Amino acid sequence: MIRANVDEGLEKKFRELARKRFGYGKGSLSRAVKEAILMWISMVEREEIEFRGDPVEILDGLLSDIEINSVELQHKIKEMWIAGLAQNISS
Repeated sequence: MIRANVDEGLEKKFRELARKRFGYGKGSLSRAVKEAILMWISMVEREEIEFRGDPVEILDGLLSDIEINSVELQHKIKEMWIAGLAQNISS
């Protein structure tokens, strides 16, 4: 269950449009809320993720806990990639 406080004018307009779209019967407001939430979710999921700032600094922060140097990390990634390929081939 979702409970939310919205501006009185916004609520009035939403209720009015919900009745126009779904009628005056029981459940029309719930149907409108469900439709609105689904539309919002769809819109947000389509938005592109935007990184702000220096991407090198972001990666540096993400990798700060790793105790091996960049060359060792490259070799480890190569080993993992090859192991993944071998697993996909054998499947």
